[in-house]
Amino acid sequence: MRHFTCVKDIGDLKLALEKAKYVKENPFADQALGKNKTLLMIFFNSSLRTRLSTQKAGLNLGMNVIVLDINQGAWKLETERGVIMDGDKTEHILEAIPVMGSYCDIIGVRSFAQFQSKEDDYNEVILNQFIEYSGRPVFSMEAATRHPLQSFADLITIEEYKKTPRPKVVLTWAPHPKPLPQAVANSFCEWINATDYEFVITHPEGYELDEKFVGNAKVEYDREKAYKDADFIYAKNWSAYRDPNYGKVINKDMSWTVDAKKMALTNNAYFMHCLPVRRNMIVTDEVIESPQSIVIPEAANREVSAQVVLKEILLGLQ
Repeated sequence: MRHFTCVKDIGDLKLALEKAKYVKENPFADQALGKNKTLLMIFFNSSLRTRLSTQKAGLNLGMNVIVLDINQGAWKLETERGVIMDGDKTEHILEAIPVMGSYCDIIGVRSFAQFQSKEDDYNEVILNQFIEYSGRPVFSMEAATRHPLQSFADLITIEEYKKTPRPKVVLTWAPHPKPLPQAVANSFCEWINATDYEFVITHPEGYELDEKFVGNAKVEYDREKAYKDADFIYAKNWSAYRDPNYGKVINKDMSWTVDAKKMALTNNAYFMHCLPVRRNMIVTDEVIESPQSIVIPEAANREVSAQVVLKEILLGLQ
């Protein structure tokens, strides 16, 4: 593996899940792979799970790890071409990227959608500049349109907890006070569509996702039908994708909050969320604190997904 930005990069999913199981059972077995190798993690946006889990994965593999917060302690970076840099941005990303690459062997990048240009967001301008100009393998720690490390961890978690070979998995929109990217939802769709699970997406009208990510999933606007007999409920907010409302909050309908009444419609479903979660907006205290909530094991599997990806990239460097 050279770069990791989406489900296609991981290869055969069944094999990837077997590798995840091995890594989980033997987290320190491959430290020789990362000896004298340096991982650089670059954050344009805030992080808790991604930062900690990926750093831990690198250390498990014997790597040196450098963490850089672009907005705290680094020069402000200009990302657009052709601009006159007479403002508060001191350095251009086109100089910064190859410099960063000279200090490391692998680069992880976290850069959210900026909602200034749908075209730039969905063309992954920042992530792709790192791939083009760094000279190093690059992996996404969440980009504008996808969060593949999260989705891989989600899949690992579902495989660990499923009680039937083909579970019903439901992705449900839930309210949030601020506009959030579609990245987690897009990526979850992409990974679940790569399985043979029964997959349903439910959301209010106006929150339709890009069709290329929806894929073969059934879109069900009736929440009760969507929840019925579900084995897993994955809650996530996202802002509107379709123009002219791209990146906007067009609905804060609290009736979409995941609560015990809705969960009672399911097949005693497990509750999942990528975290951080706004309690009593996305999900009630009762549900997230219930025995069916697997958000903590799901978060713990972020270390596993990151370690599998880093291991595959390191193997490609040999």
